[in-house]
Amino acid sequence: MSKPVKEMIRKQIVGRLEGVTSVAVVDLTGIDAITNNEIRGRLLEKDMHISVVKNSLAKQAFKEVGLETAAELLTGPCALAWGSDSIVSVVRELRDIAKEVKMLNVKGALLDGDLFGADRMAELADFPTREEAIGQVVGAILSAGSNVSSCIIAPGSQIASVLKKIEEDGGDSEDAGSPVPADSGDSDDSGGAVAVAAEAPATEAPAEEASAEEASAEEAPAEEDKPAGDEAAE
Repeated sequence: MSKPVKEMIRKQIVGRLEGVTSVAVVDLTGIDAITNNEIRGRLLEKDMHISVVKNSLAKQAFKEVGLETAAELLTGPCALAWGSDSIVSVVRELRDIAKEVKMLNVKGALLDGDLFGADRMAELADFPTREEAIGQVVGAILSAGSNVSSCIIAPGSQIASVLKKIEEDGGDSEDAGSPVPADSGDSDDSGGAVAVAAEAPATEAPAEEASAEEASAEEAPAEEDKPAGDEAAE
């Protein structure tokens, strides 16, 4: 391969990986062309890409785009896989395809500067994707907010319940302490008895006065009936 051709291929690799921060390295050895195209089509449907590369040119391209850590994975026949919202999604899809295409082998992947070898692909596939991580963070925030609101509302509801109970108990106490009114008939009779008792002394007083006047009247004629001689003797 001539130098100008190599330079052209290197630039193509750089152009494809521009802005990519995570990449997987795959071995497609032994896979026929038809199956190879089917794998590409299946990945492309999910906005994922795969490209066979020459290792020496890929290493040069990695240095230009900041993926030089992944150069360790470039041994033997290699293809680069990237795309979607996260390399985790790419690894999951490749893992599912490998269940059907036994010759497909994922050598490793680079995730935000961390290198995962073939022995850690299952671990990487269990990582949350970007959308899943955002969902977990939002769920944690909402859960914390719900707990805080519950802590704030719960004491208020307990206080309201206590105040309501006190109000109900106070109403019952007032009803129990109020006197029971007497029957109207008894009230009238007692009133009449008091009135009779008050009038009784008033009727007795004139009788006493009359007796005193009669006694005075009886004594007065006795003095007038004395004989004249007696008066002269005196």
